[in-house]
Amino acid sequence: MIKKIITKILALEAKLALKKHKPKIIGITGSVGKSSAKEAAAAVLESRFNVRKSVKSYNSELGMALAILGLKTAWNNPIGWIKNIILGFKEIFTKNFPKILVLEMGVDRPRDFDRLLKIARPDIGIITALGEIPVHVEFFAGPEEIAGEKSKLIKNLPPDGWVILNFDDKKVWEMKLKTGANVLSFGFGAGADILASNYKISEDGLSFKIDYKGSSVPVRLKNIFGKHSAYAALSAAAVGIIFEMNLIEISEALSKYQSPPGRLRLIPGIKNSLILDDSYNASPLATEAALNTLKELEATRKIVAFGDMLEIGKFTIEAHKAVGEKAAKIADYFVTVGPRAKFSAEEALAHGMSKKQIASFSESREAALHLKELIKEGDLILVKGSQSMRMELITEELMAHPEEVKILLARQDEFWKNKK
Repeated sequence: MIKKIITKILALEAKLALKKHKPKIIGITGSVGKSSAKEAAAAVLESRFNVRKSVKSYNSELGMALAILGLKTAWNNPIGWIKNIILGFKEIFTKNFPKILVLEMGVDRPRDFDRLLKIARPDIGIITALGEIPVHVEFFAGPEEIAGEKSKLIKNLPPDGWVILNFDDKKVWEMKLKTGANVLSFGFGAGADILASNYKISEDGLSFKIDYKGSSVPVRLKNIFGKHSAYAALSAAAVGIIFEMNLIEISEALSKYQSPPGRLRLIPGIKNSLILDDSYNASPLATEAALNTLKELEATRKIVAFGDMLEIGKFTIEAHKAVGEKAAKIADYFVTVGPRAKFSAEEALAHGMSKKQIASFSESREAALHLKELIKEGDLILVKGSQSMRMELITEELMAHPEEVKILLARQDEFWKNKK
């Protein structure tokens, strides 16, 4: 009840601030890649404009109100929420309100997007990717219903607005028929407006070229990995183009882009190993992308530490089996955490891995102790799982420099630390 009251107050303050200051609003949705696209878009625009972006993954009704007002969650602190309400009221009248807002917009249940749109109506919409089995699908009839919910973003854009769509995701690209706004597409497939080519990955990060209307520029993303990160950069390039930035400006701005904690960051590990930390969250599409990244990188041995994927409802068994089948083709060792991930372990065994190559645990800390004994010099360890599985605790145990934990890992605030 108290949370609902706080949400209503902050949502009202956010609406009043938007009405007074009239910033340009960029809304980002999709089943994966929202935070990466947000960070990339903000990195591009910050080189020229006064920009405010969602903090962390604030994409719910309350989270988006906080993002608009430039506030952070107070978790269970009543005094902190009172301070937020006071600061939110002051934000309505500030003279330094940003010119552009870059907001994540997430949905867990039907009609969630309606509540978000009551707070903010974006001028530009980005849809990142949906995939065959979207995350948070358990409260929807199926992937089509969740796609319909997310398409409300582009259905409600103004006629002079812009929609930026992933050309390579069939379900996303089909949404072009649902908007009267201008459309820009991005991707690796021939026909995309903003096209990536010459994609390469190394221990230093990603490099590729961006092609647009006959012009081409190289882009280098240091310590950023995974093809989905290139997609984030491409969507950000589209935003820059809409704001009349040239490709050279965009490329230079993207060089400052850093992926958020817990999203495919390469971190030095103990015994001269490397950790590919993707522990923020997990969905079938994001897990497939993480495994593809592991496959692309060179290592003496490759180890996958995989925790349950939650909120995928009737697709749970099928999706976890698919992870096990893919891991068997890539990994030398497969360590699972949680009851659902046991389906992955069983499938990996069925697809050629031996019992000696597989270990299953109930909690992430148990898995971490096993991994500390298992890993050797030159190993590359992918750490992946849903938030509740607390897979970042594995990364923390395996880091060569644990003093950097607050900078590099997800869920390092007091609320999550107290949930250990």
